[in-house]
Amino acid sequence: MGADDVFPIVTTADLDRLLAFYTKTLAATEHYRFPPEGPPAYVGLHVGAASLGLGHDPNHQPTPGSIALWFYVANCDATTTLIRQSGGRILEEPTDQPWGERTARAQDPDGNSLVLGQRAPSPDQQDV
Repeated sequence: MGADDVFPIVTTADLDRLLAFYTKTLAATEHYRFPPEGPPAYVGLHVGAASLGLGHDPNHQPTPGSIALWFYVANCDATTTLIRQSGGRILEEPTDQPWGERTARAQDPDGNSLVLGQRAPSPDQQDV
């Protein structure tokens, strides 16, 4: 009993714009589209091992909420530059955190909250 998986679905009035943002800026890959022909109502994306859905609702009015999507990225600084260039907004510049990760806060073009995390280097990668 109970759930065995979960994935977020981001609803947008401009699916083409958000699809381009997530695939070009954060390297998400499309794995499902409905309907398969014509303008999509839903697109399923893979982000590494995770899944993210993008749903089209032409009447959707973005209202930033209390949920944020956390993306681990290889280079937090480079990704914030890509987000700016792709129509997103940086809320907090990349900062080294006490637990060893580097993080930044951003918004996608619809104003949805994003957290970018660059994993802490493993002990064998750190300077001695």
